[in-house]
Amino acid sequence: MKKHKKFVAYANGPSLAEINGTVEIPKNHSFWRNILAFSGPGALVAVGYMDPGNWITSIGGGAQYGYLLLSVVLISSLIAMLLQYMASKLGIVTGLDLAQATRQHTGKKLGFVLWIVTELAIMATDIAEVIGGAIALNLLFGIPLVWGVILTVFDVLLLLLLMKLGFRKIEAIVITLIIVIMVVFGYEVAISNPNIADMLKGFVPQKEVFSRSQLMMALGIVGATVMPHNLYLHSSIAQTRRYDRQDEDDVARAVRFSTWDSNIQLTVAFIINTLLLVLGAAMFFGRGDGLGTFNSLYDALQDNKIAGAVASPLLSTLFAVALLASGQNSTITGTLSGQIVMEGFINLKVPTWARRLITRGLSVIPVLVAAIYYHGKEGGLDDVMIKSQVFLSIALPISMIPLVYFTSSEKIMGKRFKNSKLIALLGWISAIVLTGLNIKLIIDMF
Repeated sequence: MKKHKKFVAYANGPSLAEINGTVEIPKNHSFWRNILAFSGPGALVAVGYMDPGNWITSIGGGAQYGYLLLSVVLISSLIAMLLQYMASKLGIVTGLDLAQATRQHTGKKLGFVLWIVTELAIMATDIAEVIGGAIALNLLFGIPLVWGVILTVFDVLLLLLLMKLGFRKIEAIVITLIIVIMVVFGYEVAISNPNIADMLKGFVPQKEVFSRSQLMMALGIVGATVMPHNLYLHSSIAQTRRYDRQDEDDVARAVRFSTWDSNIQLTVAFIINTLLLVLGAAMFFGRGDGLGTFNSLYDALQDNKIAGAVASPLLSTLFAVALLASGQNSTITGTLSGQIVMEGFINLKVPTWARRLITRGLSVIPVLVAAIYYHGKEGGLDDVMIKSQVFLSIALPISMIPLVYFTSSEKIMGKRFKNSKLIALLGWISAIVLTGLNIKLIIDMF
């Protein structure tokens, strides 16, 4: 057994200590048994790539520009796979999540500033997810938006119950909800009769993507895809598997199968985002340019003048069910991310239930204020959700740049696990390009 010398123990213990190293993995090296054992964390990460923010941009992109922006969805997904690979590798190899690693390599004052910005980014992420869940409850059951926002607080109680039953239960419910979303949109796309030739052509980048109006929507899709909280989340939950952290070969096996898990689940997220854009293109292109809110999309799916012959209340109801599933999934992972960041940056140790209520409550308050302020105004909460994505653009470099730097460092990762020159180059290009595109998005919006 070759001893792994680069494992770093965090002074205050691992993040999510109650679930760290709790999931057994097989001792033998059967490929499929290992895939099954390591499957799960990737699903929680993939949720962030199919949250309500992605819905608006993907369906809106299809409604306005047909299949043109499918290439943007593809490229964004490939970048996501690269960054999530780095995040999981950082956690598995060093024993540190991204928040802990960042805090350990920065001064106290800078670390505090980075924590504040990252906490605000998680709140911005949660805003879109809470809004999506509240709107879904309103569409399905007529529950007022204010009460729908309040009801999302109880997601924390569900999460606490699942944590008592084991982390695998959380993974199972998230995977189930992902399947619900994929089945719903798979069905809706199938009956919408998309143009297969145009769809395949859309995966090849076209020069029209760089036209001003199309570029704005493309940047929106990219900005809604790569989110800061996913990098913190993955670097922590990748450590839930019980591997020998002092055995270099066992660490390498964990990295390998964690990467398989992540790429498989992100491929599912790519399929769902593709379905969203194809649905927008097949049903609404040329007749649904004004579709900018969840309510308008819900109404359009049962409007024969917009969705055509396939329009029906069933389609709109399924849309709302999938939206609720997306909101529920994302709120679970958002709460976990809040805990990881709080523990990693400031070592705040409070009871588990209190910590989860704090992280959840901080996110719900601004949404609740917005729901009261925009009461009765069409699209008010949707507008708040879109603005929250702008702040995510600002916060993105704070997580991406340290991640690429840490995983490219031989001192931190060791010679065997540091990024290869090609991976490091792709990582820096992705970080610089995404940061630049998001800055441009902010400038264009204002």
